[in-house]
Amino acid sequence: MPRVIKHPDLRRSEILNHSLALFLSRGYDNVSLNDIIADAGISKGVFYHYFLSKEALLAALADRFAHQTLAQLDDVLTDRTLNVLQRLNGFLARGTRIKTELAPGAWAVFGALFRPENQGLYQRVVAASETLFRPILTDIISQGVKEHLFKTDDPEGVADLLQQLASNTYSFVTRIAGAATGQEKQEALKAFHRRLRLNGVVIDRLLGLPDGTLYVPSFSEIKKLMTRLTE
Repeated sequence: MPRVIKHPDLRRSEILNHSLALFLSRGYDNVSLNDIIADAGISKGVFYHYFLSKEALLAALADRFAHQTLAQLDDVLTDRTLNVLQRLNGFLARGTRIKTELAPGAWAVFGALFRPENQGLYQRVVAASETLFRPILTDIISQGVKEHLFKTDDPEGVADLLQQLASNTYSFVTRIAGAATGQEKQEALKAFHRRLRLNGVVIDRLLGLPDGTLYVPSFSEIKKLMTRLTE
């Protein structure tokens, strides 16, 4: 049977897809290189042609997640018909809407990232997203300072804190997912929403804005989002 020759980009994408499926079903630490190679139906030589190690593969997966997210947010981030505050709020609101409107298959991926065995993968995805979005957010905040809409002498620092505050909600999501009763889940949802509102106030004040200026998901949005996560 003749050997099938595939375009390098297609082959690389297939390896990433097989690896992601294994990581999400078993957990990153429970999947070996041999597992990936067998599942993808490739040789070790082919694997090492595309990725130097399992860690390099993980970094590539995280980078792909980040760029897929950017592709869905790019239009609002670059819309020059909006002022910088509208663009920043649009970025925050779109991020919530994207997660809420994910297709079932995509939700299976998103939800699996919050399982304990996938915390390493989640952290790499967050780190890759922060690296990609930090200069974009810094540029928006810097422009807001020039236009006298924001007040800060450290736009990059505010951008960094905004992302850190968002990523530090991991424990709230896992608490909601692990709630044993309806009452526990309701209390966990309320705690999550309180923290998001607090995070919003922190960034408002760092930018010299009145409390409540930046977009924060409503309780009903959070409930809808977390209901889909735990379905």
